[in-house]
Amino acid sequence: MTTPRARAVASPWRRPRAANRPLGAAVQLDAAGLAYGGRTLWSGLTMSVEAGEFVAVLGPNGSGKTSLLKVLLGQVPLTTGSVAVAGVPVRRGSRDIGYIPQHKELSSHLPLRARDLVRLGIDGHRWGPSLPSRARKAQVDELLDQVGASSYADAPVSELSGGEQQRLRVAHALGTDPAVLLCDEPLLSLDLGHQRSVVDLIQRRQHEHGTAVIFVTHEINPILAATDRVLYITGGGFRLGTVDEVMTSPTLSELYEADIEVIRRGTRLVVIGADQHEHPHHAAGPAARGRTAS
Repeated sequence: MTTPRARAVASPWRRPRAANRPLGAAVQLDAAGLAYGGRTLWSGLTMSVEAGEFVAVLGPNGSGKTSLLKVLLGQVPLTTGSVAVAGVPVRRGSRDIGYIPQHKELSSHLPLRARDLVRLGIDGHRWGPSLPSRARKAQVDELLDQVGASSYADAPVSELSGGEQQRLRVAHALGTDPAVLLCDEPLLSLDLGHQRSVVDLIQRRQHEHGTAVIFVTHEINPILAATDRVLYITGGGFRLGTVDEVMTSPTLSELYEADIEVIRRGTRLVVIGADQHEHPHHAAGPAARGRTAS
């Protein structure tokens, strides 16, 4: 495993309880498996994600990438094995987890300002309306400032660009000072400039706060420089290792049981199927036995 990037020191986002978090892995899966009906998405997955580590999760549609996030969010139970976040068995509504969804256009009739969306990340889990609070306003202002959204803090969310909305979703996800940040293809539908800005925000959080990042994506190139390890899932199997271990022609060919070619072009990876001439992220692959790439 690559060495996680440098941890950071205290900041205005730190809540007092952060210092009391359990030591050890931010995420721990042991012999984890998930199946729907008679179909196994993955099994035998043992993975420890350390604080400040960035793990990219790749694979074709339907392979179980988003289902893995649902397991960590406590929305879907494992079929076999166990999972813990910050040393505690997963549960719904954990304040140790922040979640950034895919970008989707919001309704023009949604009566929500930018600061309202961010505040929901702080106290949206509570029952009933929240009372005005100077401390809460200061926390919202700090989050808006950290993601570069202060200039449109009072603008209707529906009137903002896709990149601006994703900045707010990052701030929303950080409202509880999470130990783990789950990202479900947050770069979809964004142009290259906005993709870079969102990745930069996530990396800043990772580096300055030691937040573990699990980033589901179809395209690794926008996050290639940030990635410590890759979890590649397909056909009921997986490979887990560094980029250089997993993103290779032999490893992906073994995983897909097909001829796959990985070409490095400067700072980018190009992955093609030798026969079907398509990116394997969009190709179906037969079942493969999961193991850690080495």
